[in-house]
Amino acid sequence: MKRSFLFFLFASIIFVIFTQLKISSSDTNNDNSELDSLQDLNQKTKVFSFNKPDSLNFAGESVPLYSSEIWERFDNELLRNVYFQSNTLLYFKKANKFFPIIEPILKEYGIPADFKYLAVIESGLENVVSPSGAAGFWQIMKKTAKEYDLEINDDVDERYNLEKSTVAACNYLNDAYKQFGEWTIAAASYNMGRAGISRRLKEQRVENYYDLYLNSETARYIFRILALKEILQNPQKYGFFFKKNDLYMMPNYSTIEIDSSITNLYDFAYSQNINYKLLKKSNPWLRSSSLKNTSNKTYFIKIPIDSSLIFLEK
Repeated sequence: MKRSFLFFLFASIIFVIFTQLKISSSDTNNDNSELDSLQDLNQKTKVFSFNKPDSLNFAGESVPLYSSEIWERFDNELLRNVYFQSNTLLYFKKANKFFPIIEPILKEYGIPADFKYLAVIESGLENVVSPSGAAGFWQIMKKTAKEYDLEINDDVDERYNLEKSTVAACNYLNDAYKQFGEWTIAAASYNMGRAGISRRLKEQRVENYYDLYLNSETARYIFRILALKEILQNPQKYGFFFKKNDLYMMPNYSTIEIDSSITNLYDFAYSQNINYKLLKKSNPWLRSSSLKNTSNKTYFIKIPIDSSLIFLEK
């Protein structure tokens, strides 16, 4: 009896040990499986820090990346934009659509091509309005718009006309460059104003943007431009992959010259075989449902002719 009990006890202990080993082995396999899954996921979602570029310039003016403080400020903006992937991918898509309009105007007015990135950080290449009332791709205030011959009234706001607002931005930047003699400071003045930048330069007794102590927005301003320039010029380096047909394209248009009033833009759109939505999206500077033109000014209205757009059936 005693031997039977001892045998039973020994067998029970062996069974328990074996069971625990089996469970432990199963847990280990599960842990390994989960670890493998995590490692696979990690391979797809790696987050990198980026090496300092050998050199960097804005509008041909060198950026002092040898300064650890300057490199840190640039790196901050680089990382913010690289890892805000959806937003930055949209910049690639929209740049393909709008840069071909902006670039020739910058060139015609003698403005360095890098200023197209200023429009990106100002508006994201959209006709937005800021809390302070700045509007359009170039975020122009009403007072500045009037100084640079942009028309604003109940029916028309040329800050939303990409071609005309780009010309106004070019004229502002040329005036700023004449005043400061540097494109980097001219760009900073686009954010703070020429008077504000001039006062800071005088107060702090420096001549270079990178030496200025500024408010947070203006202090980041050039570095945001530089980061977007670096990313948009080197998409694959920063993990952005796309095909040409993934990018947005500007539809084809015909242009109509109008030198009289249009009392009803709904009817006008219908007469051009398009709907009102397409008329307004193609001409966002038209701000109401009519166009009063008592001075017989000549306006150029874009009419989409792209077959990929929806046309009215007559």
